[in-house]
Amino acid sequence: MKSTIYRALSQEEAKKYDVQPGPGPQRAEAFVKAFLKRSVPHMKQQLCEDQLQRKAVVLEYFTRRKRREKKKKSKGLSARQRRSLRLFDIKPQQQRYKLFLPLHELWKQYIRDLCSGLRPDTQPQMMQAKLLKADLHGAIISVTKSKCPSYVGVTGILLQETKHVFKIITREDQLKVIPKLNCVFTVEIDGFISYIYGSKFQLRSSERSAKKFKAKGTIDL
Repeated sequence: MKSTIYRALSQEEAKKYDVQPGPGPQRAEAFVKAFLKRSVPHMKQQLCEDQLQRKAVVLEYFTRRKRREKKKKSKGLSARQRRSLRLFDIKPQQQRYKLFLPLHELWKQYIRDLCSGLRPDTQPQMMQAKLLKADLHGAIISVTKSKCPSYVGVTGILLQETKHVFKIITREDQLKVIPKLNCVFTVEIDGFISYIYGSKFQLRSSERSAKKFKAKGTIDL
């Protein structure tokens, strides 16, 4: 029955239906052997035939290694670019003392948590040491001594601190830029008063947290 269903077309039938007769079995076998010899030259013919009878063989398969793309680190703006863009300038309509009172309340709570609660028996030396390393943005600071008499008495909420200056907003809604050099500042919270000698305080707030301040008997302006 198998031979009846599947059989090769005769030349008359191929010519009648305009079909090219397929190659004979010998030609097909020769073609397969030549193809295998070109594709897998390292395998012997007998071994190749044994594998073809048992399972399918992938003739060519190349694994391409994926290239790891280096992630480009985004570079931030330089200090000169930040200054030219005026990113940290406080606009005149925002220079209002009342706007920054909530910031001052947050700062007081931050200091209370930092010092584990400001109790009457808290040691002043411990309080002073922690305040010197703390973030002072939002603190009310005053200028008590200065070689420039016009700075003495200026009091306000600290808005910005750089390496060399404090930017303070006063109760009169005036933004004052006070240099640290040759000035002594006071910070008061819950009755504790801490003195800051600006000449020894010329550091960025991020750098102060890792600096060790040495106690000195007297410090000149």
